[in-house]
Amino acid sequence: MARHRRNRSRIASGNPWSAGCAETRTSGAEGGPGRRARSNPGTAPRSDPYTKLRGPGRGIFYQLYVLIDIYSRFNPSWIISPVEDSQLATDFIAEAIDRNGTAPHTVHADRGTSMTSKPVSALLADLGVTRSHSRPHVSNDNPYSEAQFKTLKYLPEFPASFASLAHARQFCADFFHQYNYIHRHSGIAWHTPASVHFGTSGAIDQARQNTLTAAWHAHPGRFSRRPHPPVTPAQSWINQPVLQPTE
Repeated sequence: MARHRRNRSRIASGNPWSAGCAETRTSGAEGGPGRRARSNPGTAPRSDPYTKLRGPGRGIFYQLYVLIDIYSRFNPSWIISPVEDSQLATDFIAEAIDRNGTAPHTVHADRGTSMTSKPVSALLADLGVTRSHSRPHVSNDNPYSEAQFKTLKYLPEFPASFASLAHARQFCADFFHQYNYIHRHSGIAWHTPASVHFGTSGAIDQARQNTLTAAWHAHPGRFSRRPHPPVTPAQSWINQPVLQPTE
């Protein structure tokens, strides 16, 4: 039983991505123990899911594919397509890896047909990337991607439907720019994903510490103890396994 539970837990190791695509894609996982994402965002595990965006008419939906680095929360790539297609998903992942300059350790995705297709499987195998899939009927096995989709769809300005494919692409271009370069995340010590991903967060942390130290020296009575800026987590996990006691 202990081995069974471990094999169904999952994280991002050293460098995973999570993929975001249609609703079927981001749930639980199967295939290998959990892996953690450490502070090497270039190769950290990625999540790769997709979600549906309502189009201009009944039954018309656009497919939003998104990759997210689960350590830095940075989105190295996203696309919107009028259809779900395995070759499109393959080209999307290949282009994102090429642009990133290095392959992730792991890509975690849902069990949608495009993410479990032979073209995607062959690409990841050729690149030496570990595949990780959500467990059947588990809706929260890809929390990073699901949280980002919720952030997107709960925006006050998120439309009830998009007038066209171009409209959806422009809206998402603005969203992902804000998300990557402007929005500060509590989960990464109030840095932007780009700052953590490209390695500038350390200098920002030092500047924050200098400011807090100066304030502490100038007004020590305002503080109960010496202040420090928030610390960026050393690891990020998807389904962190529970350590079993050794006998």
